[in-house]
Amino acid sequence: MRELADFVGFGDADAALIRGTAALVLAHEAALTTALYDHFLTQPSAAKFFVLEDGTPDRERIERRKHSLGRWLKETAEAAIGGDTAYYLLAMGLSHSHRTWGRGGAVPADLMIGAMSLTQSALASLFAKELSAGDALAASVAWNKLLLVQLSVLLTGYLRQP
Repeated sequence: MRELADFVGFGDADAALIRGTAALVLAHEAALTTALYDHFLTQPSAAKFFVLEDGTPDRERIERRKHSLGRWLKETAEAAIGGDTAYYLLAMGLSHSHRTWGRGGAVPADLMIGAMSLTQSALASLFAKELSAGDALAASVAWNKLLLVQLSVLLTGYLRQP
């Protein structure tokens, strides 16, 4: 992770910006996670992971997944690179790519990439609404760097053959 972080220019100043905006992001955790899962339900390729046999949303599963997404946001807001964070992300990638559930099966890599893009866009919108233009841009850039480093680790789990 450190090598890729260096490659994309993620440094101490970026980590400080993430930690400095963590309270703002975490204050909107419920809205962010709800919006993401609401969007998933509008997309057939993603919805199949979150509906019951009769096609209605599996609210219990969605709430558990929202809780996990919230935990990931909290972990990400610490802006840690490497060590336990790398293992946490790798395990997440492996569980999405190799563990099947109900009707959905394993989560395709393109949906993980799309989910990260949706998260980046939601954060950029939040920053634009809550921060000055310059601060919003700086925060968005810092979070984008970290999220893409994390995505790289997540996708490593997809490259491992079962």
